[in-house]
Amino acid sequence: MAKVELKQPIVDEIKEMLDGAQSAVAVKYLGITVEQDTKLRKELRENGVSYKVYKNTLIKRAAEGTEFAALDPDLEGPTALAVSKTDATAPARIIAKYAKDIQALELKSGVVEGQYYDKAGISTIATIPGREELISKLLGSIKSPLSNLARVLNQIAEQGGGASAKAEEPAAEAVAEAPAEAAAEEPAPAAE
Repeated sequence: MAKVELKQPIVDEIKEMLDGAQSAVAVKYLGITVEQDTKLRKELRENGVSYKVYKNTLIKRAAEGTEFAALDPDLEGPTALAVSKTDATAPARIIAKYAKDIQALELKSGVVEGQYYDKAGISTIATIPGREELISKLLGSIKSPLSNLARVLNQIAEQGGGASAKAEEPAAEAVAEAPAEAAAEEPAPAAE
């Protein structure tokens, strides 16, 4: 069996992993301990991220003709590939979190939603919160004004209904203005 035939299933595996992916991040991992790698892989798996080490030539061959081919220049030296089909920022965010404590771990580059990012760009992408966190922030910002409105309406209701009290105020003002208007209509006594 030729070497190409042996490698084709791996290329197909990478193609399948990249197919429909929102993001793929190339990672330098050389020097990471087994314990550190196990923790990293566990968190990536829990967040729906596929993480695997492949030969660079096989990644290049699998990415040919796709948006992920932009990773080619960064596929040198030991490279792991982190791919997510659900959360575009998860691979970069999780790996960057671990890279703070593990000096051997490093983001090389990535493709997020069809856009290539170099090392600096993918590090910036890593600071974007996850989808769930963004949704909770959005819901919190929507809930806050509604909660304030509900509190104000509740206070108005507790103070006597608000609407009936306001209806009485214009009536009292009208009564107070009526004598003043009547005094203005009376002719002033003639000066002698």
